[in-house]
Amino acid sequence: MKVVIVGGVAGGATAAARIRRLDEDAQIVVFERSGYVSYANCGLPYYIGGVITDPEELTLQTPESFRERFAIDMRVRHEVTRILPGQKKVTVKNLETGEEFEESYDKLLLSPGARPTQPALPGTDIPRLFTLRTVEDTLRIREMIQREHPRSAVLAGGGFIGLELAENLRGLGMEVTIVQRPSHLMSPLDPDMASFVHIRARQAGLRLMLGHTVEGFQEKDGGVDVLLKGEPPLHADMVVLAIGVTPDTHLAKEAGLQLGIRDSILVDDRMETSVPDIYAVGDAVQVRHFVTWKGALIALAGPANKQGRIAADNICGGNSRYKGSQGSSVLKFFDMTIACTGLNETAAKAAGIDADKVFLSPLNHAGYYPGGQTMTMKIVFERGSFRLLGAQIIGADGADKRIDVLAAAMRAGMTAISLKELDLAYAPPYSSAKDPVNMAGFLVENLSEGRLLQFHWDEVDSLPRDGSVTLLDTRTPQEYADGHADGFVNIPLDELRGRLEEIPAGRPVYCLCQSGLRSYLACRILSQRGYTCYNLSGGYRLYEAAVLDKAACRAALPCGMEKTERSRP
Repeated sequence: MKVVIVGGVAGGATAAARIRRLDEDAQIVVFERSGYVSYANCGLPYYIGGVITDPEELTLQTPESFRERFAIDMRVRHEVTRILPGQKKVTVKNLETGEEFEESYDKLLLSPGARPTQPALPGTDIPRLFTLRTVEDTLRIREMIQREHPRSAVLAGGGFIGLELAENLRGLGMEVTIVQRPSHLMSPLDPDMASFVHIRARQAGLRLMLGHTVEGFQEKDGGVDVLLKGEPPLHADMVVLAIGVTPDTHLAKEAGLQLGIRDSILVDDRMETSVPDIYAVGDAVQVRHFVTWKGALIALAGPANKQGRIAADNICGGNSRYKGSQGSSVLKFFDMTIACTGLNETAAKAAGIDADKVFLSPLNHAGYYPGGQTMTMKIVFERGSFRLLGAQIIGADGADKRIDVLAAAMRAGMTAISLKELDLAYAPPYSSAKDPVNMAGFLVENLSEGRLLQFHWDEVDSLPRDGSVTLLDTRTPQEYADGHADGFVNIPLDELRGRLEEIPAGRPVYCLCQSGLRSYLACRILSQRGYTCYNLSGGYRLYEAAVLDKAACRAALPCGMEKTERSRP
């Protein structure tokens, strides 16, 4: 059997190695148009920033190592220019010599990946305008920085690459502006959770220009002007386009393969295309979303590796199945960890799901052990069935651990309530006896059984201030003095039982504290004395972050207006 693989990196290289492990006699040829067959895409911003100092560290395997260990014919700087399904051949161009030739196959695997999205705007060919997708892109940016020592940069786009690159350029002392049309960074997050990211970005000195449309680029004064709709241009020494990726599928389209969302390659759960004996994996394919089971594009290394393995199994006569992607991801952003899995609330509602959510702000480990840090968790679930739909966590150490637990729980079909049953490891430096994931389960259980009634941060300002409801802040007097929501009266939790006469009977009570815990305890006290009490999910901490972020986004301030977040529950 002869297998030709178009493209290396995550999907293609994984498949090649797996095929060899399954079939020692298979002839395997890999064509990769770049000079690198297996490299760490996710490490590229860290080489630009000098965190990774040796470019060879980015290379996971070389053509030579593949040949020596796996007996695979790995050809870099070779571009497949055409697929001929009827003849079971591909045409190939050697980019070093210009030679063109045909290569036959029994099985063909496409792993072309995705290319940086290039908007149809004037000026995208300016030399000081870059994209970041390949090792070659990285080397060009690094060489320019070392040669010309730019002092400022504009990043068009605030996704994974945009944030990682912003951190690394800021670490080099550059003034960095992120500009994009969406109103919040990191589309996997909901706007309320993204507010914490915005605050951290401004604290680090980044300027955020959110909700602004880029209309083009012009060379000016030795740098680049980024032209904005209805706004003065942004000037910088360099610009990086990081507005996302587009499936690189022109070969599949020209060969007549069936296409899906944004011209991605349609595959079945065996990773086989509409043409027999042609398989496809990675960022170029449309997959099923694990939660909605609808078509989705999820450009992540983890799913690409799994798909490569599954395609290899089936090429070798197996029957492996890909059961969907849920988009589990994690990102380091300065000292912050941003983690998510599944659907956010916005996506769930757009999919027609009746979604609900809870927020909690636990410490990452036992409070009595030094160094505890607050994480903010948002758990999204289906109303009624309590099916887990997704989760988002903003924190530091331990956020990655919790998102992985939640991702595994989703994959296992657990409900949000059943999170309370998970038997998770505990020691004071790592967790609490009641792990934050367990706490999320307790919270949803209380909601399901009517022990908890909640309202959310975006309802606070619309509550009546005419005396028809009681607005209660259960924090300490000092916390209240540091900042509070308009109209809320301060009665600290520990004084509540002795001051019940101050709370009029027969009126609903809307209660808040810093994170939602003390106000929940207050609601339990009040509800057992005949009051109807609603608890602010996520607490004043979330409300303050979201409201301040909205104000900062309107003003496009670079930093300085946010308060340091508190960690007291």
